[in-house]
This record gives sequence, structure tokens and C-alpha cells, in this order.
Amino acid sequence: MRLYCLLLILSCCGCSHMASDGWTGKDKAEHFVASGLLAAAGSEYARRQHISDSHSAGIGLLFSLSIGAGKEAYDSRPLGSGWSWKDFSWDVAGAATGYTLWTLSH
Repeated sequence: MRLYCLLLILSCCGCSHMASDGWTGKDKAEHFVASGLLAAAGSEYARRQHISDSHSAGIGLLFSLSIGAGKEAYDSRPLGSGWSWKDFSWDVAGAATGYTLWTLSH
């Protein structure tokens, strides 16, 4: 349910402009790695707050995606590089990888 709400909010965001970027590049790897680390770190932090593993993993995943969406919203300002669905796709892939690796480690 929360993921659907996030997707709804993202689809309604008033981006001032869109980025014209490619699917590969140094910044895409940075998006992937940073999102993976944020998802794993957020999950571990939640677990250390005595939250169940399943809820901790969800918290970490949503934490990472929230940071990625915030970054893209910041980029969509008039002086920014523009909202990039490609960057956000790499954020989602990285967050899913971090979520999976963290889950497998427990």
C-alpha cells in the first residue's frame, strides 16, 4: 500500500523539467550503489531499534527510495539537471539489491 502511495505521489509531482540523459554512466552506478547502501543501512538501523526483520527490510527499502525521490525532486528545480526516471530506475534497482542482500544476511 505504501509503495502505491509513493508511486502515486511521484506520478503527480510537478517536475519543472526532465533530464535528457542515457541509461549508463558514472552517475548511474553511483545511484545504484548509494541506494543499495541506504537500503541495507536503513534496514539494519531499524532492526537495531528492535523492529522485526520483515518490517526493518521494508523501512530500509522505503528510506532508500525516499532519498532517491528527494534527490530527483531537487534535480527537477529550474536550476537543476531535471528529473530523471533513468536515475530513479537505478535507485530502485540498487535499493532492491540492498534489500535483498540485507535480507539474505539474516
